[in-house]
Amino acid sequence: MVKNKFYAVVRGVKPGIYESWIGKDGTEEQVKGFPNALFKGFKTRAEAEEWYAKKGALPSLSSKKKGAKRFKIKPVAQGTSPSKAVSSKTSEDHIEDASNISEILIYTDGGCLNNPGPGGYGVVCVSGNRRKEYSGGFRMTTNNRMELMACIVAMRALRSKYPARIYSDSKYVVDGINKGWAERWKTNNWMRTKTEKAENVDLWSELLQLCEKYTVTFTWVKGHAGNPENERCDELAGEAMSKKGLPSDRNYEKGKTQVAP
Repeated sequence: MVKNKFYAVVRGVKPGIYESWIGKDGTEEQVKGFPNALFKGFKTRAEAEEWYAKKGALPSLSSKKKGAKRFKIKPVAQGTSPSKAVSSKTSEDHIEDASNISEILIYTDGGCLNNPGPGGYGVVCVSGNRRKEYSGGFRMTTNNRMELMACIVAMRALRSKYPARIYSDSKYVVDGINKGWAERWKTNNWMRTKTEKAENVDLWSELLQLCEKYTVTFTWVKGHAGNPENERCDELAGEAMSKKGLPSDRNYEKGKTQVAP
């Protein structure tokens, strides 16, 4: 029997075609411990590439894919702060699919032009057989605020007890939660140090409230490392910040980012 020589990784640390299972750059390193990893071994590269193209080319991965179905947050009204932006309330807005769920996977990204400047966020949520995208933008904001906003928008869409894992390339966000920085700032009346106030208090406050409501794990990932879902989030954020007539990030524009809502 001929053993598999090629492996196609659709969902993993770094999706792609691999020629070995073990080793530093082997398939095992890409899928071990990765939630809902999707991969398969083949005897030839051609078979691996064919399967990868079929399984990996999910409709929503490309904004130009014909027939791709989009699910997005309703546009935020002019003058609305990100912390007050409300998602669509349609029955299709939540992201859970009751079948085949062990953990909801959430990919996020945010950024802005020139920082500060026009900004946007992008979110991809994978839940069982369901996949949803969310995006939005503001006319004047910061990178960190959009990274936070991406996580907040994703968590607003949660509706059940299923645990979720958020993949973000923002150490500001991930360390802020995992290292307890945000909780400490809150305990100290939103002071980073004895003399310096914390920033983005309005968004951190909401994010901490959502973390108390749901079971969510934050995981840092390297940006632009070839993960198609993270790349899609970057694309969504870029599209959002490039739109005309963006609403106001009211708290930022009024200088109230250090004030709790």
